[in-house]
Amino acid sequence: MAFTIYTHDSWGAVAVGNFPTLPEAQDAFKTLCSDPWYQQDGTVKALELTQDSSQGHRERLAWFAFG
Repeated sequence: MAFTIYTHDSWGAVAVGNFPTLPEAQDAFKTLCSDPWYQQDGTVKALELTQDSSQGHRERLAWFAFG
């Protein structure tokens, strides 16, 4: 199983990282949520951590919206 982090903005969603294990993905997700650039940019609206299935489906594991 793989895990992916996506950014969400006005134009859609973009994958910013793929990880083989959940702990690696969770660490990266926490780091991005607290990253000053993402917090101050203004165009990135949210981050999403998903679990990817072999059939191409995504299951959301975590969501963080920037205020």
